[in-house]
Amino acid sequence: MSYPDPRYLKEHGESSAVVRPGDTAPDLVIGASDADRVHTGTRVGYLATGGSTGGAFGLYRWEMGPGPSGPMPHFHRTITESFYVLSGTVRLHDGTGWRDATAGDFMFVPEGGVHGFRNESGEPASMLLLFTPGAPREGYFEELAEIAESGRRPSEEEWADIYRRHDQYMV
Repeated sequence: MSYPDPRYLKEHGESSAVVRPGDTAPDLVIGASDADRVHTGTRVGYLATGGSTGGAFGLYRWEMGPGPSGPMPHFHRTITESFYVLSGTVRLHDGTGWRDATAGDFMFVPEGGVHGFRNESGEPASMLLLFTPGAPREGYFEELAEIAESGRRPSEEEWADIYRRHDQYMV
C-alpha cells in the first residue's frame, strides 16, 4: 500500500485546523427527557461532517440514554462504518450476531458488511461513529429525529424509501 496522490500542493503548510471543544452542545437530540428531566434519547455531536472534511470522512459522537435505541442489522453500498465505544455497553452486530462492546472496543464494517448497534443495557452509553467517505449522514439522523419528535409512524414503504435515500439496506 502506498500513500494516495497529494491533495495539498502548496509549498508551505497553513493554519487550517478546526477545533471543537468537548463541552460543545449536541447538534441533534433524538428522543426526549423523562419526567425527572433525565435524557432518555440520543444526543448526536457532528464532530466532522463530510461537508467539513471535503468528503474524506464523517465523525459523530453518539450518546445514547438508558432507553433501548439503535438500528437493526443493515448494510451500506457506498460507505464504510466504524464504531469506537467510549462508555457504557453497546450491543454491536458484526454480521454473525450481537456482541456486547464496552469502552475501548472497536468494530470496522466495509461496504456491504451487515452490522447494527443497540443500547439495551438500561444505562447510558456513548461511542464514536466514523463513515468513509464522508456521506451526508446528518440528513438521515435529522430525519430520524423528526420522526421521533412528531410521533409519526412511517409505513414499511416509507421506511424503505427513507433507507434507500440514505444508503441503508435492511436485512
